[in-house]
Amino acid sequence: MIKDLIKKNRSYRRFDNSFSVPLDTLRELIDFARLSPSGANLQPLKFIVSGSPVTNTKIFPCLAWAGYLKDWDGPIEKERPSAYIIILGDKSIKNEFSCDCGIAAQSILLGATEKGLGGCMIGSIQKNRLADTLNIDSQYEIQLVIALGKPVETVQIDEMKSADDIKYWRDIKNIHHVPKRSLDSIII
Repeated sequence: MIKDLIKKNRSYRRFDNSFSVPLDTLRELIDFARLSPSGANLQPLKFIVSGSPVTNTKIFPCLAWAGYLKDWDGPIEKERPSAYIIILGDKSIKNEFSCDCGIAAQSILLGATEKGLGGCMIGSIQKNRLADTLNIDSQYEIQLVIALGKPVETVQIDEMKSADDIKYWRDIKNIHHVPKRSLDSIII
């Protein structure tokens, strides 16, 4: 059921780095994005995939991992993603990509979840550093990086206790808690 898939699709930040995501799987996830809706059907997104430990090591330091977890610098080496998909906007097609990017990223992550993988959309990116590191042409604007792999953490949805209770957190058992607003509070 789609609701179960959506609930299982969480922002995972810790992975089993020894598990490799096959290139065919990464290509299939990008195909899900390709088949998704696109504003005016312009299809301005392009993708870079990495399942290579060497390239992954270059991507990792260009990313910030969890803004609300102030005492955590991101996953330790053995818990880093085993793959990345970088979503790019092709400026020769369009200059603004936000709607397309979100739709594509969600399609990729739902597909990953269905395959027993997990991921995290990362928008906090040192874009110039990443573009230089991977030699990305200036025609392409980095939109998001999706970290992918086999999750090694539990992410739990909690009801928000107050209107300003939006910060995710980890408990002493290292369970990652994500507060969500109630359905009644978001329907006007």
